[in-house]
Amino acid sequence: MKKTIRIGTRDSELALWQAHTVERKLNALGYPTEIVAVKSTGDIILDVPLYELGITGIFTKTLDIAMIKGEVDIAVHSMKDVPTALPKGIVQAAVLERANVNDILVHKGSLDFLHDAGTIATGSLRRQAQWLHRHPNHNVTDLRGNVNTRLKKLSENNWNGAVFAAAGLERINLLPENHIELDWMIPAPAQGAMVVVAMENDLYSQDALAKLNDEEAELCTRIERQFLKTLEGGCTAPIGALATCTDVEIRFEGVLLSIDGKERIHIEKVIDANADIETFGNDCAIEVLSNGGAELMAKIKDQLKK
Repeated sequence: MKKTIRIGTRDSELALWQAHTVERKLNALGYPTEIVAVKSTGDIILDVPLYELGITGIFTKTLDIAMIKGEVDIAVHSMKDVPTALPKGIVQAAVLERANVNDILVHKGSLDFLHDAGTIATGSLRRQAQWLHRHPNHNVTDLRGNVNTRLKKLSENNWNGAVFAAAGLERINLLPENHIELDWMIPAPAQGAMVVVAMENDLYSQDALAKLNDEEAELCTRIERQFLKTLEGGCTAPIGALATCTDVEIRFEGVLLSIDGKERIHIEKVIDANADIETFGNDCAIEVLSNGGAELMAKIKDQLKK
């Protein structure tokens, strides 16, 4: 008799959509499942910027504990929220096919403010820094909550717009007409990807999830997260990374910025698809660190402690 795989998830609409997507895929393969929803600290404390909470993986810790305690078997996450170092005993079991990686600006009315003064909302230091680098005369205000909450807050405030991940809005059919794609903004490492984790000793769940793994998404996100890990950014530092793969080459673009966007260290690299790519993300990060990134990271960490 097959055991029922208990799928742990946050209880937001997007998180539940992701969990049900994994559930449908497992059910189609003949595995019985059960959804177990929990609320994370990051969903509860909405009046403090993420970086001030001082917790890496704030959206994943509650589910990590539930897995370790045996309350759920697997957990589904937006991969960009997952720390690069998983807790002891928990392993990455599958990366699903990647969705839209880009950020978008949801705006209110005219876009004239892009050429003048304006106020943009985001809870992400990466988005804030890249926005201020491009629009140094703008103000950036903090915006927290799940995508539904953030869209509501945007409608209730006099901001010109807010930055979202396209994938999140597209997945739950909330993408407004009044948006533009920010193709100049380098996304968060693993943005647009869903990851499923399991307990290291749970070979049954790992075997089931291995059938859902998308090799290209797994490879590209591995490179991006390796870049992030070597920079020691955690998920709140102003770091962007994107790897794209074809049959002949792997292209990588990464960026590290100061929190105010005034300093920017950018890297672009291309390697042959048949080359040894095991240290590709790490090598790109080392190049950034050697070109002023080490000093900039030290400055960022000092600022975040204050």
